[in-house]
Amino acid sequence: MIFTLKMSSEIPIYQQLRNQIVLGIGRGELQPGESLPTVRQLAEDIGVNNMTVNKAYQMLKAEGYIEIDRRHGAKVAESASNTTAFQAYLQDRIELTAAEAKAHGINAEDYMKICQKAFGI
Repeated sequence: MIFTLKMSSEIPIYQQLRNQIVLGIGRGELQPGESLPTVRQLAEDIGVNNMTVNKAYQMLKAEGYIEIDRRHGAKVAESASNTTAFQAYLQDRIELTAAEAKAHGINAEDYMKICQKAFGI
């Protein structure tokens, strides 16, 4: 998977990296059980500090997207858990994006089309 990071963005690099990996998992570009590059290798490949990649990996681990084993490295988790906490988080995010869409003049039908496209429907 090729990561597209914007070094001049206001979004921190570790957050962009985390987001790119989540997108890869959601789109099926990264499969359950698939190994990810080591922290050192990925940091070298994208030209960032090891701590930046480590922070992204730790976030992904805490969120259940990846598993990290000292002997086998990082790999995509078999499945992220669907918890009540995640559903509440998702509800908050959807409410925010819906409000932003309304503020920009996007109607409900167009918003739903955008959501369906993002979900792959």
